[in-house]
Amino acid sequence: MKKQNKTLRVELGERSYPIYIGPGLLADAEIYRRHIHNRQVMIVTNETVAPLYLAQVQGALQSFVVETVVLPDGESYKTLAIWDRIFDKLLSSRFGRQSTIIALGGGVIGDMAGFAAACYQRGVNFVQIPTTLLAQVDSSVGGKTGVNHPAGKNMIGAFYQPKCVIADTDTLNTLDDRQLSAGISEIIKYGLIDDPSFFRWLEANMDALLERDPTALTFAIERSCQDKARVVAADELEAGSRALLNLGHTFVHAIEAGLGYGEWLHGEAVAAGMCMAADLSRRIGWLSAEEQERIVTLIKRARLPHEPPRSITAEQFLDLMAVDKKVMDGRVRLILMKAVGESVITDEFDSVKLLETLNEYRSDDL
Repeated sequence: MKKQNKTLRVELGERSYPIYIGPGLLADAEIYRRHIHNRQVMIVTNETVAPLYLAQVQGALQSFVVETVVLPDGESYKTLAIWDRIFDKLLSSRFGRQSTIIALGGGVIGDMAGFAAACYQRGVNFVQIPTTLLAQVDSSVGGKTGVNHPAGKNMIGAFYQPKCVIADTDTLNTLDDRQLSAGISEIIKYGLIDDPSFFRWLEANMDALLERDPTALTFAIERSCQDKARVVAADELEAGSRALLNLGHTFVHAIEAGLGYGEWLHGEAVAAGMCMAADLSRRIGWLSAEEQERIVTLIKRARLPHEPPRSITAEQFLDLMAVDKKVMDGRVRLILMKAVGESVITDEFDSVKLLETLNEYRSDDL
């Protein structure tokens, strides 16, 4: 019996698109035919994913002219220099304006391939096939694309929506435990932003997620995508409320830049960043100590870091936070919490309290 798949929709008017969730989707030729309307297809993947899933996708695309570019794997390769390899292949293969780029991989591949699709001949069709839990619940949905700069994460990029997202849950079977936990970090984020009932569900079902229970994973992916699709539909270009999806991320991007891209997985930095946001939210009198403890406890249960690297000083944090994309008119904006499931965007916080939070995690020997 065929397992039941789910289909959600990101409502963006004429740019609306479906999210397909379920097992066995990589080889579903009908989905590709539904969303690819020209014969030229470029698959962008990486050295880890290609041996696992490239053949399945190529097999489903037999009626198309398919080329492939395989990039090195890791956040440290999310650079303009590596990104340019996609254009080298597109141009040498004489791809035209009606071609389609497919991103087959995790968040790094999705971001780089999507940005290439936005730029090549001023925009070609784009399909997301996320193969990590983090990419399935977060980075593949919403149209954010880009590459990193040494001075800041994702500082070069574009908003560019895919034609569809194909989240094949079978790809999670080859995900290692560390990558699984990194994806769960982003799932926890949705509960904290504005879905307290989902946060309670996560408290009750964390063990099932870590054990890779298919029913629990499918529910968590679907609920996360529903939450993100709703926010994106209301604010596609992050002019306002969409910034809530960056809960803790001003701390996160400082951690990633301070350590060096790739030292921590993005979801690991998100976990620590959310704990830092919870700490500051408590210090300014918004979040109760009990709620902060609930957040830290769930993140620990997910086998994630609950504090940043102690090697990054408060001064380094402040310097790195000053170049975050959410800075407006010279003021750092943070996404903090008034309660579990109630997050807010603010630049009105006590800078002394922020320093207290940053110093909470300083190494004693610095």
